Amino acid sequence: MGLIDVKDAQFKAHNLGLDLVEVSPNAEPPVCRIMDYGKHLYEQKRKVKLSQKKQHTVVLKEIRLRPKIDVHDRDIKINRAAKFLEKGHRVQFTMLFRGREMMYVDRGGEIMNEIAEILGDKCEVERRGRMLGRRMTMIVAPEKKQ
Repeated sequence: MGLIDVKDAQFKAHNLGLDLVEVSPNAEPPVCRIMDYGKHLYEQKRKVKLSQKKQHTVVLKEIRLRPKIDVHDRDIKINRAAKFLEKGHRVQFTMLFRGREMMYVDRGGEIMNEIAEILGDKCEVERRGRMLGRRMTMIVAPEKKQ
């Protein structure tokens, strides 16, 4: 519509049953539009939701183990990890050492290596078993598809 006096623009907006909305206040002169402000807000919120929906958040699942874990129990936890990997989640295996179990750190490393071998075709190891205090952690991620 070009340059219009503010009072005239407000009058036109009122006659149409719409709102006078300042679109870019930093422009010289400021740019305003006659529109339904409620509808404008709704569409902006909708655009934000759609953009958030397209983003993929990476989830890190944790599976806790002990160095004296039985083979069957270990296999159950590996199957659970495989399901997490199929869904696209990263998995962190945490081996907890309590008290005198610190003598079995080498056994914990062997268990971590066995887990990496068993899951080898379904995942790639991001971080090998590493000791942090009384914990050994290993992180695996789903295998990237080409």
